[in-house]
Amino acid sequence: MWFDSAAQIPEIAIRGGTSIFVMPIGARIEVPQAILLEPVEKSFITIEQVRQIGAKLRLKQTEDRFIIVRPADKLTLDAANAFLKNLEEPGDKVHYILITEQPSQLLPTILSRSMIYFLRDKQGFSTEIQAKEEQKQLVKKLIAGKPADLVEIAEKVAKKKPARAAAMDTLGLAIEMLQKSYFITGKEVFVKKIPKFLTAYDNISKNGHVKLQIVANLC
Repeated sequence: MWFDSAAQIPEIAIRGGTSIFVMPIGARIEVPQAILLEPVEKSFITIEQVRQIGAKLRLKQTEDRFIIVRPADKLTLDAANAFLKNLEEPGDKVHYILITEQPSQLLPTILSRSMIYFLRDKQGFSTEIQAKEEQKQLVKKLIAGKPADLVEIAEKVAKKKPARAAAMDTLGLAIEMLQKSYFITGKEVFVKKIPKFLTAYDNISKNGHVKLQIVANLC
């Protein structure tokens, strides 16, 4: 899904529990009743910060509250797992807003519990992909793969252990690469591929067969 400006974030976020907005980290965001969660120690968001937020939210909320995590990819592993527990029971009035330029760096379990929105405007975006070269090349093959090649590519993805997490990581990186390729080239062919990858990602996150979902959804 897409959005056109940061001004739309409150309206979009209030529709659900957790929303991920792929946009420049430094963009100005104005959200009412917001609690901001940002890096403080060694440029990371810590588990202690997440626990403090959780304690505040245990009280019954009478008004809509927004939790902004920026950048969400700076959650430590322990912090991300603690944050995941908050996402599982967000409450009717609690809305999580995760800001990132690198959605593939988020835990697959967080991605699978969120709606992802991409900013149409490329101004201010970093186009760098944070991943090992081997992983980038595999993702490029997956994006460009013809139906006849997808079985072999899917097998390579499924061979990584644990297979489900590896597949979700690969698909998440593909989504990020497609989005940034669109920003660089302006070619809509990249945008049109994103829904297929989102569907494959969602189905695999729900215990769908890894190879089957990759082949069936990306053909």
